[in-house]
Amino acid sequence: MHSRAVGGRTPAHDHHQAERGAHDVVNAHAKLDMPRAWGNGTTAAADGTRMDTYLDNLLAETSVRYGAVGGIAYHHISDLYIALFTHFVPCGVWEAVYIIEGLLKNASEVQPGTVHADTQGQSYPVFALAHLLGIDLMPRIRNWKDCLFFRLSRSAAYEHIDALFGEPGRNVIDWDLIETHFQDLMRVTVSVREGTISSTLLLKRLRSGSHKNATYTAFREVGRVIRTVQLLRYLSDAPLRGRVTAATNKVEAFNGFSDWVRFGQRGTVAHNDPVEQEKDVKFTSLLANLVIFHSILDIADVVRRLQAEGWEIDPLDLAGISPYLTGHINRFGVYSTHEIGITPEDYDTRLDVDFSTLEDERAPAA
Repeated sequence: MHSRAVGGRTPAHDHHQAERGAHDVVNAHAKLDMPRAWGNGTTAAADGTRMDTYLDNLLAETSVRYGAVGGIAYHHISDLYIALFTHFVPCGVWEAVYIIEGLLKNASEVQPGTVHADTQGQSYPVFALAHLLGIDLMPRIRNWKDCLFFRLSRSAAYEHIDALFGEPGRNVIDWDLIETHFQDLMRVTVSVREGTISSTLLLKRLRSGSHKNATYTAFREVGRVIRTVQLLRYLSDAPLRGRVTAATNKVEAFNGFSDWVRFGQRGTVAHNDPVEQEKDVKFTSLLANLVIFHSILDIADVVRRLQAEGWEIDPLDLAGISPYLTGHINRFGVYSTHEIGITPEDYDTRLDVDFSTLEDERAPAA
């Protein structure tokens, strides 16, 4: 199916424009003081939300996870509440392969080094590739009874927690395999980093590939090491569990907010062309980011008015406010054509609030 060019532009060109516009909004958002109440831009969370598609669509599938027909809008949401990147994913595709791709394609100035995801982010190849790329993947952990912990060696035993690793001598890391194929792993990782190989394509192949394939087994073995470490971190660090839950709650809240923004056609993706579908979710994400930015400016104005009246503003109070507000937004718009030529006034990025106490609390424990 081919997309028709309009005015010299194609739908593919349009969705790249949406990406660039979204990055501009993210960069402007990062210059505001108000988002410092919520984070520092070093973490993000990835998750998807189902979008309805027409039934007579070759790409429409029934999602086992969501129990309905459609596609997935897969978002990477910064700890600053803003959307960094969005994909359109068919329901039959394993969502975890997009966890890394969204970070690699994020061209904004906000570059998180840690990414959180829901339970479906638990995968040996995904853990391995994220680690080799320098990304700290820490998903929310559920179904602990299904989680395997791997030993350093057959003789390794761990006081108090040895039962987590199963029977003595079993579930042992094959370090020789990792050492033998480590250069191959790094060669593939560099290719992903340079864009020669798509991380989604690589992870799809690793998931469906033969277990006898050396590259697959090496990635799996590194993933076993990293996931075991992350499971132990998650189990022993209560503040970390709180941060993971807060981050995944943000992306779930963004899903609901973007659904509210995208009220036309009852939220149904009206196109069968995958390029148009991708453009649809990207422009929705851009629109949601613009509304978030507008709401943050409004919140800052209210804070300044309260300060002018003599109120003392506690940064903890601001930390509890979400920019996913809808009560002050008229979704249908108020259109005044006489204002088209008016240049808006510069907005104020500064807020006279001391956020340093919040930043101290966010510093991870040694």
